[in-house]
Amino acid sequence: MGAVMGTFSSLQTKQRRPSKDKIEDELEMTMVCHRPEGLEQLEAQTNFTKRELQVLYRGFKNECPSGVVNEETFKQIYAQFFPHGALPCCKGVPASHHLPFLLCLADASMYAHYLFHAFDITQTGSVKFEDFVTALSILLRGTVHEKLRWTFNLYDINKDGYINKEEMMDIVKAIYDMMGKYTYPVLKEDTPRQHVDVFFQKMDKNKDGIVTLDEFLESCQEDDNIMRSLQLFQNVM
Repeated sequence: MGAVMGTFSSLQTKQRRPSKDKIEDELEMTMVCHRPEGLEQLEAQTNFTKRELQVLYRGFKNECPSGVVNEETFKQIYAQFFPHGALPCCKGVPASHHLPFLLCLADASMYAHYLFHAFDITQTGSVKFEDFVTALSILLRGTVHEKLRWTFNLYDINKDGYINKEEMMDIVKAIYDMMGKYTYPVLKEDTPRQHVDVFFQKMDKNKDGIVTLDEFLESCQEDDNIMRSLQLFQNVM
């Protein structure tokens, strides 16, 4: 998927390939263990053009010849996404206000674990090409509401439709585990807990010990730093 991201970022500079390559793309789709949905269907379901999907698929297939990726492979690939640290677009946004998909550092095993399960839409233990491009479409070109819903799903680890304080702590700690040695001054050990306490109190509007989707959406949209980070991420590609 590292190759997928690199390939996608250069889409605007590439010329259209001959129809022979298009035919090869379609034929290659039949030669893997999992065959993706038709490109026309994925084009209708995502914010990518058919040409962009062809390029993304070729990159995905190069990384995952079987057509699916398991968690361990996902972690290995994810560690290669941004080997030089946080995305440049994060500069100027306080660390405590980054949305989790903005933080892509090399030491990312635990965070990649949670990210994998957010990408694994059907909870089958593997990520298919359709899962990958669906998530990528939301993160890169989705509406603010779509991005926030996706992020809520990431925090909702047990998929019960709510975020409890323990789940928020698990995600935030995974993020700070990635950030620790890259920040100055160095983060204190109790910093994640302090931030979770503040955020959870803010988001849990009715003080029932859980954060609903509506509470999450409302709280995030009230926070200028979170909204700014969303806009910055949208411009990365």
